[in-house]
Amino acid sequence: MPKISGHHAALDGVRALAALLVLLFHVAASGGYLSGGGGAFTALLSRGEIGVPIFFVLSGLLLYRPWAAAALGLRTAPGTGGYLAKRALRLLPAYWLLVVVATLLYFRDRLGDVASWLKLLTLTYSYDRTPWWGDYLGPKGMGQIWSLTVEAAFYVALPLLAFVLGRWARRGTDVDRRARRLLSGTGALAAVSFLYVIAIHQSADRAFYGNWLPRYLAWFAAGMALAVVTVWAHAERGPDGPVRRLCRTVGASWGLCWTVAALCYGLAATRITGVSRLYEVNVWTSEIELLLYGAVALFLVAPVALAPAGQPMIAGLLGNRVMAFLGRISYGLFLWQFVVIYVWWKIAGHAPFSGVLVLDFPVCALLTVGAAAASHYLLEEPVRRLGSRSGPAPSPLPGRVAGGRFAASVPPPATGGIFTDPPPEPELEPGIFAGPEPGDEAAPGGIHWS
Repeated sequence: MPKISGHHAALDGVRALAALLVLLFHVAASGGYLSGGGGAFTALLSRGEIGVPIFFVLSGLLLYRPWAAAALGLRTAPGTGGYLAKRALRLLPAYWLLVVVATLLYFRDRLGDVASWLKLLTLTYSYDRTPWWGDYLGPKGMGQIWSLTVEAAFYVALPLLAFVLGRWARRGTDVDRRARRLLSGTGALAAVSFLYVIAIHQSADRAFYGNWLPRYLAWFAAGMALAVVTVWAHAERGPDGPVRRLCRTVGASWGLCWTVAALCYGLAATRITGVSRLYEVNVWTSEIELLLYGAVALFLVAPVALAPAGQPMIAGLLGNRVMAFLGRISYGLFLWQFVVIYVWWKIAGHAPFSGVLVLDFPVCALLTVGAAAASHYLLEEPVRRLGSRSGPAPSPLPGRVAGGRFAASVPPPATGGIFTDPPPEPELEPGIFAGPEPGDEAAPGGIHWS
């Protein structure tokens, strides 16, 4: 059965791959390699931004999984207060350091601008229609942070989304019906993105509204659907049901899944998706981009998420020490890449958009890994340990009976975690940009929750 808690080294590798794709894209774009036309290789480079939907799918998978498990009766729901506190501790300290560094390097004239500090430090600047830096991505050194504002919005929205999905699932009388309802609910969330794209294209300011969560909800929903399937495999009736067989089949078909992901990537690199996310042509190219980018992320992540733990090829390719290390520090790879790129540009004496990719990418990658490792081990990990809470693992709910059904006398499980906080629990397995969080405890019944 798929691994549903604890450290999953292969998912670290997926996270590392996504981070490196984004870094390659930004080095190429900053060096001018993507401007002025180019051949097939340039077109493929121009879609390195596809690392972002991979991150979003991972977040949906890892962060929604405890709520999905609660809806299927495997555990109590996470407490919203504890969850948000852990997410804030994971996200904000290193990001705040980036804000300070970028301010000191590139816009010291704004040191006394309290309003700008507040918007930047709270990740709410993407809701400012007229930012002083002139676009909706972020000031110099922070142009990639638009995706972090979307991620933060998903963190805040997730408990409410999980509550609504849980209430919808409770109408099912057994595990299978509840799981199907959860899947239909995640499908409805995905549909929101496609409708939202149509709506914002009626506005002359679609670049502004295009940086908000609803546009990208489909990619988070894909990860949430994978979360439902993984916990459903553990909860379904019988010794070897169809969901478990599906998970084994997808895990064993990793080569086919990744081939489909590669084909979707190649198709997305054509003009069928417009020029890029930043230069959408029309509503149709935007919808196709949303679909193809999501397909790449889904087919890349699905075999890793659904395969039994330790599947040899997946573990060897994505769970090796190098990929696991890069996955652990991937948040820093994301945060510090533009600062590193601009520092290297100054050292190398590059004029704007005049880089040499074969030289610039290895150097920027090495420097960014160094900065990310320092950020992880000197700041992120100490803060995480300081803020972590010890306590018993969430127990399976009472009243479960054999075959995956609920005892009639037992009320359905808590589904949202909005109104009540259960006893302290070990850390959730992390989502976007985060590394493994060790120390998970074994819950009764042999299931591990992190």
